[in-house]
Amino acid sequence: MTKNNFKKNIIFIIIFTLIFTIDRLSKLYILNLAEINDTLNLFVTPFLNFYLIWNKGIAFGLLSFDQNFIYNFITFLIFIITMIVLIIAIKSKDYKGYFFISIFSGSVGNLFDRIYYSAVPDFIDFHLNGFHWFIFNVADVFISLGVICLIFVEIFFKK
Repeated sequence: MTKNNFKKNIIFIIIFTLIFTIDRLSKLYILNLAEINDTLNLFVTPFLNFYLIWNKGIAFGLLSFDQNFIYNFITFLIFIITMIVLIIAIKSKDYKGYFFISIFSGSVGNLFDRIYYSAVPDFIDFHLNGFHWFIFNVADVFISLGVICLIFVEIFFKK
């Protein structure tokens, strides 16, 4: 392993640790608030609420199923895709690896919840003029930012 690869991997570990920790702490805080109040519907600003839901599907609640086999199969697929994203991040020779590690970190955060809770706690309810976006969590933010950055790079910086 070269010195540059070692340095990159250390940075990846730091980024992963930060994102995973921020995600876990935010979810634990929200779950604690919900447990104290028996529910959670907190109005933070005129465009932001914290409203706890349990997501058994994939991104933004899509493909939610009550059947254990389908849930376990989707969880297994998410695990495989997460490992592929990690491999791509590690093999990356440029700054795109940082975007992939952001996606990986958020994915691991949500994968942890799928395994530990059998659902992912989503709680950020962003809305504007009565239009509510899907309820999401901190891990989803990092996954989305990583994907948006990759798309931006492909559109504007690809030769």
